[in-house]
Amino acid sequence: MNFAEHPDFAAAVSLAEELADSARATARRHFRTPLEVERKADGSPVTVADRQIETDMRRMIRAAFPKHAIRGEEFGAEGTGEFTWVLDPIDGTKSFVTGYPLFGSLIGLLQGGRPVLGVIEAPALAERWVGSEGHPTLFNGREVRTSDCRAIAQAVVYTTTAETFDAGERRRFEALSGRAALRRFGGDCYLYGMLAGGYCDLVIEVQLKPHDYMAAIPIIEGAGGRISDWRGAPLSSESDGRVVAAATEPLWQQALSELRGA
Repeated sequence: MNFAEHPDFAAAVSLAEELADSARATARRHFRTPLEVERKADGSPVTVADRQIETDMRRMIRAAFPKHAIRGEEFGAEGTGEFTWVLDPIDGTKSFVTGYPLFGSLIGLLQGGRPVLGVIEAPALAERWVGSEGHPTLFNGREVRTSDCRAIAQAVVYTTTAETFDAGERRRFEALSGRAALRRFGGDCYLYGMLAGGYCDLVIEVQLKPHDYMAAIPIIEGAGGRISDWRGAPLSSESDGRVVAAATEPLWQQALSELRGA
């Protein structure tokens, strides 16, 4: 059954918005305040805000949909079933702890492993993108579309940081972005919202986890764009962490050619 036809569709979308509201309130309460920053095993930072947001979202999901599974960045996976919520309480914690406003909360819903609902919440800016299967992407309640860019030479290309690329990935990224109209850095999940709204044309990332990209998939696709791994395969929980999102099919195909090393 298409998710848009599922009897829980409206309730799930409503809950996703409530989760984003909760994340916004908590993030704004802690943003640009003195925070203790801890380091996780992988060296990435985490704060009380990350943990509080995910704790609250898990509680809300269990109350509304007790049979749904949950997979979050901070507290792992719990439950099994047709539906799984994928949560990143603060995507861009480095930005968050340094007072930079382009961090976000990511809320994704999978049906049978397929992303069918996604929210990118940017708390500091009071901006939100919502994408759901069978519906156009919304930005603060109004429909948005990707740009009509069809060639790398005219494209605005973003990546969060080139530091995460290995030598081969860096070489391919440099070759592609060097031919683009403009190359910019920084943004984490906010980049996918910018692409959905037509403000950039290509987003190229590596070393991402499912909680980093699952929410973005319905948002990009609902706005008319394409998103996949660097081989062009659909993103899944088993993907290798390399992600490319493009405004149009022709631009996506050109980017894949470059990123495959062809």
